[in-house]
Amino acid sequence: MTSGQPAFIPAVHLVDDEASVRDALTFLLQSHGLTVLAYASGPEFLAALDADGARGCIVLDVRMEPMSGLQVFDELLERHTMLPVLFLSGHGDIPMAVDALQKGAFDFLEKPFNGDALVSRVLRALAQEQAHHSQQTEHLQEADRLASLSERERAVMHLVAAGKLNKVIADTLCVSVRTVEVHRARVFAKLGVRSSAELATLLTRLGLGEEPVRGHKG
Repeated sequence: MTSGQPAFIPAVHLVDDEASVRDALTFLLQSHGLTVLAYASGPEFLAALDADGARGCIVLDVRMEPMSGLQVFDELLERHTMLPVLFLSGHGDIPMAVDALQKGAFDFLEKPFNGDALVSRVLRALAQEQAHHSQQTEHLQEADRLASLSERERAVMHLVAAGKLNKVIADTLCVSVRTVEVHRARVFAKLGVRSSAELATLLTRLGLGEEPVRGHKG
């Protein structure tokens, strides 16, 4: 490996079994300010990869020993690794690279390739991963805020998201309108929303449908 940075730092994970290629690509990418983690084989890369903490993108040569790039990619799919994969392929490898694209690879470059073209695609892959990571982080934060709600607040939340008026919610839950107003305000504050429409959108994004509500005093 060319660097010892922690796995969570966005990096270009470069996998190629030719030392001269690894060195040249590492120099090229680092000259553009990118962090590079280089591996001499697929097994070495897979052993080092932290599927939960790894950030960045993967540059993967198609023809390698003892595991081909496609075999490594299949293993990444088995692990549900979300990092974008950019394949480096020779002319005869194009059908295999196209097959990899159909499986979800980010892109492929045919050898010999232009260094600027590689850097451009790597930057696009890193931008895609950053956007996905930000989205996932936001989703987790929203889920944490949702988990902070009490049982009564969750009941009010679902009724508010369904567009029910405070009086209707009060009758449904057998509580006072004032109690509904207090819980409604707490739900909005905890979840960071300003309207029932925003709340409904948030719950849809989190995959939460309506929950059965049982009326009781409390």
